[in-house]
Amino acid sequence: MSDDDFMLEDDEGDYDFEFEDDDDDEPDANLENRYYNAKARKEDEPEEAIAEFQGVVDAEEEKGDWGFKSLKQMAKISFQSNKPEDTLRYYKQLLTYTKTAVTRNYSEKSINNILDYVSTSDDMRLVEQFYQVSLEALKEMNNERLWVKTNLKLAKLWLDRKEYSRTTKILRELRKACESGDGTDYQRKGTHLLEVLALEIQMHTETKNNKKLKELYQQSLNVKSAIPHPRIMGVIRECGGKMHMGEKEWDMAQTDFFESFKNYDEAGSPQRIQVLKYLVLANMLTESQINPFDSQETKPYKNDKEIVAMTNLVSAFQRKDIREFERILKSNRQSIMGDSFIRAYIDDVLANIRKQFLVKLIKPYTRIELAFMAKQLSITSEEVEELLIALILDEKISGQIDQVNQRLELEQRSTDTVKYETMEKWSNNLSKLCKTVSSRVQ
Repeated sequence: MSDDDFMLEDDEGDYDFEFEDDDDDEPDANLENRYYNAKARKEDEPEEAIAEFQGVVDAEEEKGDWGFKSLKQMAKISFQSNKPEDTLRYYKQLLTYTKTAVTRNYSEKSINNILDYVSTSDDMRLVEQFYQVSLEALKEMNNERLWVKTNLKLAKLWLDRKEYSRTTKILRELRKACESGDGTDYQRKGTHLLEVLALEIQMHTETKNNKKLKELYQQSLNVKSAIPHPRIMGVIRECGGKMHMGEKEWDMAQTDFFESFKNYDEAGSPQRIQVLKYLVLANMLTESQINPFDSQETKPYKNDKEIVAMTNLVSAFQRKDIREFERILKSNRQSIMGDSFIRAYIDDVLANIRKQFLVKLIKPYTRIELAFMAKQLSITSEEVEELLIALILDEKISGQIDQVNQRLELEQRSTDTVKYETMEKWSNNLSKLCKTVSSRVQ
């Protein structure tokens, strides 16, 4: 991590400048020179640099920008030198500057960046201490907005580490912060509430608590007074899509994944590619003949190197080309099957395309051997029988399986029967039309 990446580049802080008397220029110039001298030494002589930065802090008569910047550098050097106690001590001192010495905007950005930086540590005890002292300082400053955002950051950190009990504890506190005195959600805090709900929804998706997930998902869609970051809605819609997939509500899942993709795309999130794969998966499960890459939003990603395997897969699916479908699946196993969520539903997709292939295959026959169909699909006769039973129950084919002779007997209707059924449909439709016209005339 470069020196300038430590939360906020020291030379590019978001300050509120004020004109001052010329008499004050000299002390500030002296502090500035000492600060940059220290900064020049920190790579090769970190201990000496810390001593010089400390000199800047001590020389400042009133807490100000140069002391604040110096403490940030001291905390960074100590963190890189694996001195957690010193890092925390300098950070605590830095927090005392946030009340009056530096602007609110600059202090908020600095706290955010430092927490992001420290969160990369494997020392979770240190990370937790940093968040604890930050939250205490923010309460003293009465900065509720940043207090909520910092808690959200910590909850996400615990969620990523699958520390669900700790995540739940923080989310419970955040919920209270979004409620009024009578326990109802503040509509004016809708944006924060959606961020909290998004984390809760993620947690219940991971823990497969579908009952709670469904309740929170519906609640999130009913929050109207919010202007959330599109990434938040991307998360909520993605989890909603996964929830609907678990219930085999393929159409609803497809809608949610499409909305999630659009939000992630607007936010510039790389997660849009993964969700686009989920959208293609749901599309195949609905047996839709509409290509998901025909829409204006998805078309630019049709030839993306990470998505092209799914593009080819849906194309083969819609052509009912089972051999090409299986070839693509085999040759792109990692990019398609590497995701556990896709892997969980790929058997359903395979069953769909195999059933479509069977409907097409048996069309010219009155009876057909199970072994012949199994050979065409490169699966066992038992698997073919399962597929045929599903097709018969779904009324997609009319017939019965002769298990003794291991063949499918298809029901044949006479030409006259078909003709009379068609005429009856025409008659019923005509009757309905007459009634409609008659009611409108009256």
